[in-house]
Amino acid sequence: MMGMQESDKDLFLYNVNLDQRVRPDHPLRRVAQTIDFTFVRTEVAHFYGKKGNVSVDPVVILKMMFLLFFDDIASERELMAIIPERLDYLWFLGYGLNDPIPNHSVLSKARKRWGKEVFESFFVRTVVQCVEAGLVDGRKVHVDSSLVDANASKDSVLKSSPELIAAVKKAYGAQESKLENSSTPEGYEAVNDRMVSTTDPDAPVVRKSGDSARPRYHQHRAVDDAQGVITAVETTPGTIAEDSKLMSLLEQHKANTQSAVETVVGDNKYGTTKNFVACQQQGIRAHLGDVLRQQNHEHHRAGIFPDSAFTYQPQSNTYLCPAGQVMKPRRVHPQKRTWEYQLPKAACGACHLRSQCTRAKVYGRTIQRHEHQELLEQGRTQAHSVAARRDRQRRQILSEQSFGDAANNHGFKRSRWRRLWRQQIQDWLIAGIQNIRLMLRRMGRGPHNAAAVVALFAQMSDAATSLRAFCYPTYPGCFWWQPGPMRRN
Repeated sequence: MMGMQESDKDLFLYNVNLDQRVRPDHPLRRVAQTIDFTFVRTEVAHFYGKKGNVSVDPVVILKMMFLLFFDDIASERELMAIIPERLDYLWFLGYGLNDPIPNHSVLSKARKRWGKEVFESFFVRTVVQCVEAGLVDGRKVHVDSSLVDANASKDSVLKSSPELIAAVKKAYGAQESKLENSSTPEGYEAVNDRMVSTTDPDAPVVRKSGDSARPRYHQHRAVDDAQGVITAVETTPGTIAEDSKLMSLLEQHKANTQSAVETVVGDNKYGTTKNFVACQQQGIRAHLGDVLRQQNHEHHRAGIFPDSAFTYQPQSNTYLCPAGQVMKPRRVHPQKRTWEYQLPKAACGACHLRSQCTRAKVYGRTIQRHEHQELLEQGRTQAHSVAARRDRQRRQILSEQSFGDAANNHGFKRSRWRRLWRQQIQDWLIAGIQNIRLMLRRMGRGPHNAAAVVALFAQMSDAATSLRAFCYPTYPGCFWWQPGPMRRN
């Protein structure tokens, strides 16, 4: 006999257990079993008073922001509309079927009250937990960066004189982009000195290949070589160059993982003189793309002696040219930190090898030598090794996969909110969620899951379990619990 569904609504609901309505292998159930969000109560306790209205539980607020990026929900308003319709969301947040859902403004008020440090702590704790799960080796990292479209249209960009733009930025309290870290070449007027977005003044106007110029941010991240765990994240205005953040990413990686970097892998954007020297000074192998070699190749002229044809004499700090003339140091470049060696104009002009040495009509050939030339050559030698080329091929997989996953699954390529500090919150949340998903995927769904082991031990009458908190001195108050060794009574 064919059945027919009755559409009458029940007036009362009894014995509705949401825990039974969420399947055992649901992703949110695995997140709840593995991750403890209650650390946030300790982090934000000083922002709340002892009297007055009772706020929404900070744990619930953090979980809501987690869901916002975990499932890439379009907006906070939409999230609040979806929560009553999703039994798994209600179960994850600890709500019942008839519990009221807070207004979406609760999330924006919490971000403003808490600041960005709480979300940085969230990201760092995911790194710590991945370290404890054995997913981080720490000795080799891959660095890369990606532009993120700000939550501001091109029509919001105001163009005017540098003086007026500077006054507008000061009125908005816009984040300054330091000149030494900017990608604007020295000697050129920065384009953003003449324009500013009135919607998001922290986001400078940046052009991306294949796309027009618009307000953008820059996210820099370090990815561990072992399993692709994101160990360091830094968000800057879009004009900040990638190579300027290499060493700060390595320092953040060391602080988060308690492991020193032995090898760093990056593309040509990171292979600058400054980075090669800095890596050698810290004992780090620089498997970076050599931008110097690319520049020299572009400016190479057939029939001209290469720099290697000039012999350096360390005793006298001079160079010997192919004609046997001694080239003495003339000056040190203040930014590049390189010595310039040149012969007198008369000596170079009468040389019979002049046509093979330079195309200059007045002055002779100039040789430049960095003040740490030995370290620079050592770093460039490492960059041209077979191992370096192999690592850069692997970097294309790890880094691109990391950014691609963030863009496809968590809304990485577009800012949800405005201003730099809010963009930093978004990037920390997305990177932390990616680490959590990676950890759950590596742990598997079987009985080897840590939460399943805890449940199994709890059912044994003749054994007890102990829980231990993995805390690093840099981040006290860590409440990310993991199962410890079993002890007999």
